[in-house]
Amino acid sequence: MDEHIEVGHRFPSVKLNTTYSFGLDDQEWVVAFESDKPEDFLDLVMALRETEGSRYTLRDTPIFTCIRKSLKETLDTLGG
Repeated sequence: MDEHIEVGHRFPSVKLNTTYSFGLDDQEWVVAFESDKPEDFLDLVMALRETEGSRYTLRDTPIFTCIRKSLKETLDTLGG
């Protein structure tokens, strides 16, 4: 994990949120990233996949990307 932390510090524009996934699935934890720079997020993910610790990842889970909007903006986007 030290290597992952070191890699993460290279991308200060990407905020990391980690929590245990008890009851959500058969994962140990859930990791969520926030950034206004998708290119930095992509570079971070690629850098993390090159770390020694990633060799022990049993399976990658899907990555979902979205744009944060207020409820009003979301409803406007949906035409509501």
